[in-house]
Amino acid sequence: MTSETPEARRHRREQLRDFLRACRARLTPGDVGMADAGRRRTPGLRREEVAVLAGVGVSWYTWLEQGRDINVSAEVLDAIGRALRLTEPERAHLYLLAGLNPPRPGGGPRAEVTPELRRLLDAWAPRPAILRDSRWNLLAINEGTRAVFGYDDTDHNCLVSFFTNARYRGMHVQWDAVAPAVVAAFRADAGHAPGDPEFDRLVADLGAVSPEFAELWARHEVGAAVQAVKAVRHPAAGDLFFEMTTLTVADRPDWHLELYNPRPGTEERLSKVVVSDPG
Repeated sequence: MTSETPEARRHRREQLRDFLRACRARLTPGDVGMADAGRRRTPGLRREEVAVLAGVGVSWYTWLEQGRDINVSAEVLDAIGRALRLTEPERAHLYLLAGLNPPRPGGGPRAEVTPELRRLLDAWAPRPAILRDSRWNLLAINEGTRAVFGYDDTDHNCLVSFFTNARYRGMHVQWDAVAPAVVAAFRADAGHAPGDPEFDRLVADLGAVSPEFAELWARHEVGAAVQAVKAVRHPAAGDLFFEMTTLTVADRPDWHLELYNPRPGTEERLSKVVVSDPG
């Protein structure tokens, strides 16, 4: 985390103290599979019980809950989070209060795309819209994406499609100019998850079939995705220009919604593209 003032550090530790006490107070020994030792003066688990469940020393946990200036690790915070039955948002909050950056989400089982998100994608049509995860895997697309960008059911990852989908490449007006920035943005995302086997597998597989990607990846250039204009030369509608904006899904911060808004002169041709496209 960035440096903080002594006052901010003191305030953060006070919040850590209050947060841990509140989480401890809402649990009973029975909730965590421990025998109840009888009547308690205060509700909830005792500090020594949390320490036992987390596998840490009682004194160390007491110092943590008191907000003392001690070293903490991600492994210990995860153990405390499990002991206190914290949710994912609560676990991230614990990391922040302890002075560590929370781990990026997305390592668990793949969640289903909600009906609300699918309706949003469909409502955006005939303008293209894409829902992807942090590894650029396609989670859902709308008909506008299929018709305008040439995606079909064989496309499963934005980066892979950028290099291997011949129809997409043929329509992308500035493919050669944009390719280095695309790879640099993907490297930036991969850098947030060092050692992630999914990132490593994707890079290895794509590099084996695309010498262009392999050459760009070897440059080790790092960039960031920004709001940009995407130009497509559609075989039926001619040149189409879109302003792309990427939004993060609030309850799934590893999911990103890409919305393509047509620039003036493109809107009126979009409906014809979607209707006339053979799929």
